Amino acid sequence: MEEFQVLRDKAMQKIKVADHMLFMTYPLVKDPRLLLSIIENIYASLDYGIAALLHYERLFKRIPPFNDSFPSRLEVFKSKMVPKHSLSPNYIKLVADVKAILSEHKKSPIEFARKDKFIICSPSYSVKQIDISLVKKYIFETKLFVNNINRIVSKNEGIFARSQG
Repeated sequence: MEEFQVLRDKAMQKIKVADHMLFMTYPLVKDPRLLLSIIENIYASLDYGIAALLHYERLFKRIPPFNDSFPSRLEVFKSKMVPKHSLSPNYIKLVADVKAILSEHKKSPIEFARKDKFIICSPSYSVKQIDISLVKKYIFETKLFVNNINRIVSKNEGIFARSQG
């Protein structure tokens, strides 16, 4: 299996995990802290999806070698892949929003669950609320993103299936 196929499969698996956690696990445990774990899976899915597309394009020598770090991948994705594949610029905003939540969580001196929300306080005590409707929106958008990536990288799948036989 090529690297991009492994990454694409990981992206699909992570969004399935996030979806299952939101629609099956969360209603049972009703712990808003679980929303953060779901967002971590959404972020992983987005990151794997971007990496899959870049490795696919690199395999066909359509983009130059790139530094395999998140900021570098995001920059190449934003500057080259979004225009080339007519991807929605909303995907860049989605990635930035999800990444911002995880960054705020890491820096947060205080976080707590209140009612059906998970609250993250910044060091300056500005507040970020994560609720189920926000997470549902992120899952929906990430599913669309992963499906688009899958559609793009599956175009030449037959080449790789035959070469391994």
